[in-house]
Amino acid sequence: MRKALIVGIDHYDQIGSLHGAVNDAHAVNSVLKRHADNRVNFAQPNLMVASGPGSAISKNALRSAVAELFKGDAEIALFYFSGHGFLDGVGGYLCASDCEAGHDGLSLSEVLVMANGSPAKNKVIILDSCHSGFAGGGAATSPIAELNEGITILTASTAEQYAMESNGSGLFTNLLVDALNGAAANLLGAVTPGSVYAHIDQSLGPWAQRPVFKTNVKNFVSLREAAAPIEASQLRMLTQLFVSQSTVLQLDPSYEPERAGHEPDEVPAPDPARNAEFAVLQAMESVNLVRPVGAPHMWHAAMESKSCELTALGQHYWALVNADLI
Repeated sequence: MRKALIVGIDHYDQIGSLHGAVNDAHAVNSVLKRHADNRVNFAQPNLMVASGPGSAISKNALRSAVAELFKGDAEIALFYFSGHGFLDGVGGYLCASDCEAGHDGLSLSEVLVMANGSPAKNKVIILDSCHSGFAGGGAATSPIAELNEGITILTASTAEQYAMESNGSGLFTNLLVDALNGAAANLLGAVTPGSVYAHIDQSLGPWAQRPVFKTNVKNFVSLREAAAPIEASQLRMLTQLFVSQSTVLQLDPSYEPERAGHEPDEVPAPDPARNAEFAVLQAMESVNLVRPVGAPHMWHAAMESKSCELTALGQHYWALVNADLI
């Protein structure tokens, strides 16, 4: 079972309202509900949004929803929050609609206590709010840094930074949704918290807000399965085509089925078996697993009887296949 609580708060009774948090929550809810192939991912996420006075979310309601999320056994319990955050000398807070000062919001330390005590196998906390990095071990007087096994925290900014909005949406959440849609997927299509963080961090300029990532897990769990850029069956052919990671595979024109139409008579005709292998090699080249040696493209490498070899990424996936991990 995969559970998710997704919260977006634009409306605040006493402090300044926001304009993109509800949009962010809907975007995250939409991408998390199903995998790219339309299989259910997080079934019926608990979506809570406060767009106006009639849908305001109180601190008590927010706290109860977080507590309910982390109750019971689950493969993943994921908490996403977009809204105001607050930091003082005591700690960090997530601001509910009825906050008057900020420190009367839901304490991040309390959220972490609930996550630390959860029987869920994986607890993932994603916060798009100002000062949310305190939950990842900020610079306040009593930083929250103690994570039990199975907890991952990803925040939009450090404890000292504000989380930026752009065009009615949070900059962090835009990149998060982009990552979940496949920009952070590995070659099997899996999107993990670590790959999401890497995508967001690399997408932000050196002067922009900095995401915070903290985890205590033995293995990353997949948050979503995007469309794989290469078939798993083709990946598993790495060890069939390349005897070792350093193998240089000799090619010749029999590998290439398409001809320019003016080849000399001595050029060997296309071989159907080799043509099938070459199609896989070309698919591998398209995802940077294989590169031609001494030729600009794989077609030239075949027609000029040159060769191809594994890239550093190809050597990594070769090792995974060889170890029966794919």
